[in-house]
Amino acid sequence: MNAQDIRKAYLEYFSKQKHVVIPRARLVPDNDPTTLFTGSGMQPLLPFLLGEAHPHGTRLVDSQTCLRAQDIEEVGDNRHTTFFEMLGNWSLGDYFKAEQLPWFWEFLTSVVGLDPQKLFVTAFIGDEATGIPKDTESAEIWQKLFADKGIDAKTVDIGSEDDGYTKGMQGGRIFFFDASKNWWCRAGKIGDMPAGEPGGPDSEVFYEFDFIQHDKKWGEHCHPNCDCGRYMEIGNSVFMEYLRTESGFEKLPAQNVDFGAGLERIAAARLNDSDMFKISVIWPIIEKLETISGKNYDSHTESMRVIADHLRAATFLAVDGVTPSNKEQGYVMRRLLRRAIRFAFDLGVEQNFLEAVVPVIADIYEADFPEVKAKRDEVVAVLVKEEKTFRQTLRKGIKELERMFEGDPTDIHTSETRAQRGKPGVDEGALVPEPVRSAGASEQRAGEGGMTPSEAMEAPEKGRAPSNQKNEIVNHGQILFTLYDTYGFPVELSVEEVFKRGIELDTDWREQFEMKMKEQRERSQTAAKGVFKGGLGGHTMQHKRYHTGTHLLQSALRQIYGPELRQHGSNITEERLRFDFNLDRKMTPEEIAQAEALVNQWIAEDHPVKFTEYPTQQALDMGAIGPFGERYGDTVKVYQMGTDNNIVSLEICGGPHVDHTAQLAQNDDGTPNGKRYKILKEEASSAGIRRIKAAMV
Repeated sequence: MNAQDIRKAYLEYFSKQKHVVIPRARLVPDNDPTTLFTGSGMQPLLPFLLGEAHPHGTRLVDSQTCLRAQDIEEVGDNRHTTFFEMLGNWSLGDYFKAEQLPWFWEFLTSVVGLDPQKLFVTAFIGDEATGIPKDTESAEIWQKLFADKGIDAKTVDIGSEDDGYTKGMQGGRIFFFDASKNWWCRAGKIGDMPAGEPGGPDSEVFYEFDFIQHDKKWGEHCHPNCDCGRYMEIGNSVFMEYLRTESGFEKLPAQNVDFGAGLERIAAARLNDSDMFKISVIWPIIEKLETISGKNYDSHTESMRVIADHLRAATFLAVDGVTPSNKEQGYVMRRLLRRAIRFAFDLGVEQNFLEAVVPVIADIYEADFPEVKAKRDEVVAVLVKEEKTFRQTLRKGIKELERMFEGDPTDIHTSETRAQRGKPGVDEGALVPEPVRSAGASEQRAGEGGMTPSEAMEAPEKGRAPSNQKNEIVNHGQILFTLYDTYGFPVELSVEEVFKRGIELDTDWREQFEMKMKEQRERSQTAAKGVFKGGLGGHTMQHKRYHTGTHLLQSALRQIYGPELRQHGSNITEERLRFDFNLDRKMTPEEIAQAEALVNQWIAEDHPVKFTEYPTQQALDMGAIGPFGERYGDTVKVYQMGTDNNIVSLEICGGPHVDHTAQLAQNDDGTPNGKRYKILKEEASSAGIRRIKAAMV
């Protein structure tokens, strides 16, 4: 079975268990200001796991595309990617451990055909401080499942991950870990859970690549959660069964199952190959890179892995309506594309190549994701345009490098201010730096008796220019970072230019450079991981007002510009709403005033707000609009503002909304507050996309 077969078989298997197949959510969450991307399969389902009724019932299954930008620096080994698919099934107060664990076991061993001798599992050891008991129920289920395959599954108490390196495997098959490894809650730590917060133990399944020998640099002994690569997690069942109360924990009246499995990882296990990049949804990209570059994967493994991963991620971002920019999701997309292009230089590919590679990615996915096929040409055009822009940026970087070094060296020290331009959301050429080895001139000596730039790279404390040349000391931690961050300029080329000009490197230039990289990586991770609290903070009355206000704004803009106007993103906080839409020019002051007037008119008219569930095609036929094109399930919620003979807004949406439009200008107790809808800012978001920020003021 290849990855596509596994995805199809998973959906079919759980359909037979009476699950409804639901479509994937976009990589960009709608109306959730707490996170940039859909980073897990459960993220779009969290409101339903926490009690909201799902329109498709209590048993759900899907394959969710995910993106985790905080993993960008990890890409290059055999199993980390920024883009991946999560196979997921959920029980919303329906079945529990006794059904979930045997179903996943049967899928892995009977459907996919994995060798049960290579499967190992973990469970929750319990928490003495909170009085939550050991999850012996899951362990007993696993023992029976292994026994049915003739395997005596010994249980081993481990505790923390560090304990695992001390205790090791001990001949075990089922391992009990503490809350840091086998407990789920939104607060992260079991002790940080507030009253009213649900959580529960989880049980993970690992596949053993027994040909990988444990590397003791990770710890003395190997265990399932070891980072040496011998064991790879392929699935995790979260059992949401506890509720934090003021006095402790109690069982939830309706207990849920949240399951997620990495499609790419299961496919690698099916091949019994620890290199996840050799599976059917990635390997054709590698093969295309080999053809374009004339290099082979074995000799340029890391570069090809980075390129393949980043272009998959950028392709799906484009499918979901993201365009390269210097802010938020568009900035991450730009980083991914430009890192891919930079790593292509390591393959000797200095010409445009995305036009040849992106269609390969589309070929891989379009049979299973119709939206990929529908947007194929548009996606190729967006990515190819960014590639051409970046190559122009590289040329600018070279000119900047020359400018820095041609004048008085004191001018170089002023680059501290220029470096600020490279921060996310500010400079057109922003790019997170990443060293990429270049060949050729970098091996030339700077002068008789001098050091090569490569030697400077390997031994930076000796990074001095030849003694027969001028001896000017400059800051290359800062300069190198500026060139990387602003122009994507490779550090090796910058070092070469230093040597050519006889300029002396600071002895700690690498430490300076790494410090700047670390600072930006932390900024990126904070933005991307962020603060994910499931979006419940987005269900306050103020969020409902502004969410409703985005619907009214879209209706107003469609009256002004026509039915071709469409939403291209939105973001709601308690302070304001943000709405992106297609328009190839600035709004005029008259158009802004007209939009404000229409929205305020509808607020004053106090139109009722209601929703009705319709079959999807019926909803589309009756004129309901939505941001997802054809990507819906069989039924959808349609929110209507206005009466049947005077409809102000009709949109496919999941909520939340106010009950009637006058509430936008009311306090929480229903009294009028005198506020009016005001467009605070109208600006460009990306090419052909405008952005409005508005609030009740």
